[in-house]
Amino acid sequence: MQVLNEKSAGAIIFRKKDSEIYYLLLHAKYKTDYWEFPKGLIEKNEDLESTVRREIFEECGLKDIKFINGFKESINYFYRRGDKLIMKEVIYFLVESLENNVRISSEHVGYEWVKYEEAIPRLKENLRKVLTKAKDFLVKQRSLIGN
Repeated sequence: MQVLNEKSAGAIIFRKKDSEIYYLLLHAKYKTDYWEFPKGLIEKNEDLESTVRREIFEECGLKDIKFINGFKESINYFYRRGDKLIMKEVIYFLVESLENNVRISSEHVGYEWVKYEEAIPRLKENLRKVLTKAKDFLVKQRSLIGN
């Protein structure tokens, strides 16, 4: 069996409201109980940040975003496409949305801004770990800068 490598980039998107942090979850079209973060394949001549910006706009319609420096986490998994086995790496960044008017693409059937506690049970284990690291990073940053 042929094994191919794929590399994607995506984002944990959050926004602040009334001193609470809400994370954007996208409800995947292809699996009824699957929630995820925006991500996509890195195109030729594209760097990671450009991929993330493009995917956030394509999948969520968000343009007014801010990357949070110092956060970058990757996950790896295998999946099948026909007779090929794909080894996928997804690199996630932490991004603050300065707007909340989400417009999802045809890849998703819905979205929600949810608190961490609401997000965790909806995510698969690898995405739970990334979200937990993002939340811990934000808590640490807030304590360092005092807001």
